[in-house]
Amino acid sequence: MTKYKPVSLKKVKTCSISKRKSKVSLAVVASIPAKGETFRRFLDSLPDILAAKNFKAAVAAVVKARKNNRPVVIGMGAHPIKVGLSPLIIDLMKKGVITAIATNGACIVHDFELSYIGHTSEDVGKELCKGTFGMADETGTYLNKAIKNGLKKGFGIGQSVGEMIYRSSFRFKNRSIFANAYELGIPATVHVAIGTDIIHMHPEADGMAIGEGSFRDFRLFSAVVSDLEGGVYINLGSAVIMPEVFLKALTVARNLGNKVENITTVNMDFIQHYRPAENVLRRPTMNRGTCYALTGHHEIMFPLLAAAIIEEIG
Repeated sequence: MTKYKPVSLKKVKTCSISKRKSKVSLAVVASIPAKGETFRRFLDSLPDILAAKNFKAAVAAVVKARKNNRPVVIGMGAHPIKVGLSPLIIDLMKKGVITAIATNGACIVHDFELSYIGHTSEDVGKELCKGTFGMADETGTYLNKAIKNGLKKGFGIGQSVGEMIYRSSFRFKNRSIFANAYELGIPATVHVAIGTDIIHMHPEADGMAIGEGSFRDFRLFSAVVSDLEGGVYINLGSAVIMPEVFLKALTVARNLGNKVENITTVNMDFIQHYRPAENVLRRPTMNRGTCYALTGHHEIMFPLLAAAIIEEIG
């Protein structure tokens, strides 16, 4: 066995800190807030480091894209709706910031229920024990009927549901993302995995209509992604479905000869998952483009993002 002796540090070479490169300086540290300051002052007070720097860069990318008339697309799961972000998303649509919406199948469930009766999100465990989870009659009836009726008009699921809610007498229809998208003429697509959504359990469910409607929406979403050059794609709280759909739509876009290289992608979630990290952030921008991972709860991070964007755009 080798016997080791402690090394001597007498001949260690040092250098002056004035010649060393540093990652942090006083020029980028946080400012101390004062009571009653404006939101602009709050943004300016953030340290220009790590996540705060990425946050400001993501805001700047959205603002730049819209000033250059380039798309800003939101791909999302249902959780943002369940934590009360619909008014902010609708406002950004009306202000011309968000130019397209793509969602998983659960989004139409919660969007419909909020517009129809003003509340959503049941106690899954309790209802599952009784065999009544997901069995709200109105939700299954209205949504499945809308999908089938829209199919006859050549619509995908997003436009079908949007038209149904827009033309309804629902008390809270102005709170519907899909109804507002329909009214504004903004593409709103729904990407379904059969069996993942409660309306698939209902007697009115038609697998052919659901599949065809979602396939039409995939083709429409592929057209949206084909026009994404110079734009921004934000994945908001979808860990699997939308990252996979986005990757395939981007492949179709590039395969058909569309230039979709200089793009900014953003993943917003309270946990950074594998698929968003690969399919939204790294892979689509590996040759050119920029990506940002913004980690935090949707009900805090997205309002901050929306407010910062409005502050910049005016």
